[in-house]
Amino acid sequence: MKTREIPRTIHYSLLTIHKPLRGFTLVEILIVVAILGILAAVVIPEYRNYTQKAKESAAKESLQLLRSSIERYAVQHNGVPPGYPNGDTSANPHYVYFVVQLTKASNENGRTADVGTAGYPLGPYFKEIPSNPLVNFNPNMVGVMPANMNFPGEAAGTMGWFFKPSTKEVKLNAIGTDTQGKRYYDY
Repeated sequence: MKTREIPRTIHYSLLTIHKPLRGFTLVEILIVVAILGILAAVVIPEYRNYTQKAKESAAKESLQLLRSSIERYAVQHNGVPPGYPNGDTSANPHYVYFVVQLTKASNENGRTADVGTAGYPLGPYFKEIPSNPLVNFNPNMVGVMPANMNFPGEAAGTMGWFFKPSTKEVKLNAIGTDTQGKRYYDY
């Protein structure tokens, strides 16, 4: 009796065992989702903490820049800080004068002009007033207070900064405390 030869192509296909394609089971998928949820619960609070610390650091840096620029302006303008109209300390200080005196060129009397104007060799100290990253509403605005007015007892969070030209004090106008428990208002 003769054995019959099977052509190779057919021979291989007959010997090949097809396994059914297998996907992930519902239990395996649920385990992966649970692990990802646990990891997210651990990582997200740490990320938020780093974000808050970065905002606090940026606020401190902006506050320091504002304070040093105010001091530099006062030194260059015969002891008169920005905010007084034309450097007149008998007049009430105002936000508009504060911004213009720090962002434009000025002379020793506090009069301002565009940068490069002859006779106005001082400034500018900023391109724009630094932003308070802890305040969402008017972060660049400065509440300029007259000499007879005291700082509010608490921050209002309605603008970036409070400034009192008569004492050259600047306060961060942000509600709350930092990650160390210190009030932003007390920076």
